[in-house]
Amino acid sequence: MPRLTPVSWQVLECIFEKDDFVFERQKGSHRCYSKDGCLRPVVIPVYNEIDPRVISDLLKTAGMTRKRYFELLRECKSRS
Repeated sequence: MPRLTPVSWQVLECIFEKDDFVFERQKGSHRCYSKDGCLRPVVIPVYNEIDPRVISDLLKTAGMTRKRYFELLRECKSRS
């Protein structure tokens, strides 16, 4: 499995939206997304580069596997 590398908030937004997360609100530099069945919202910081540790924490919150993340990452990067 590839290593997690920093990505922009736009790429993360694309990944979570493709996984059926819906934008709820923004407060300052943090955007909140929710999904039915997910207990807590996913909060994406609006940064040019998001640290791999933050990405890992977001995947745990979302209940998303690394395999699914990399599938969606390929789709979102090919789109831009």
